[in-house]
Amino acid sequence: MSLGQAHFSKLRPLLASVLAVGAAGWLAVFPARAQELGGATLVISVLDVSPKGGTLRLGLYDRTSYPNDNSPPVASADVPAQMGQTVVTLTNIPPGTYAIETFQDINSNNKMDTSWIGIPLEPFGFSRDAKPHLSKPGFGKVKFEVAVGMNAQTLHLQNSVSLVASE
Repeated sequence: MSLGQAHFSKLRPLLASVLAVGAAGWLAVFPARAQELGGATLVISVLDVSPKGGTLRLGLYDRTSYPNDNSPPVASADVPAQMGQTVVTLTNIPPGTYAIETFQDINSNNKMDTSWIGIPLEPFGFSRDAKPHLSKPGFGKVKFEVAVGMNAQTLHLQNSVSLVASE
């Protein structure tokens, strides 16, 4: 499984519209202005974050960009991984149908580390807590709607061991 390793490092200049933890506070104070702009805010709570630290790398994809690991995300964020729960806030998202892919880059090397046969060595997750089976889950299993205004999603990080144990 690949999470489009190059996406996050190449897109840093485009992240002006993406704010990490704290942007939700601005919209709570100025919700009417957010509505006027016609964009959405998406607050993503990522649970089961490893105490090993590193960087949580998250990408938001539409139907067109999701299947292709080389497509840029609609929005993305790289934030310090906080043990237990890390909250990421994306702003100015056009309303629509999206999927989330995320991983905890424990060693902060800007890529998802995998074994020689492609098994993820770092925690990862998908919207709707979809589980991969030999490849990442299809868009139908991870999609969710984002409407104008405030939206929230919660997902749990998984690892290769937890996948085997759940079956």
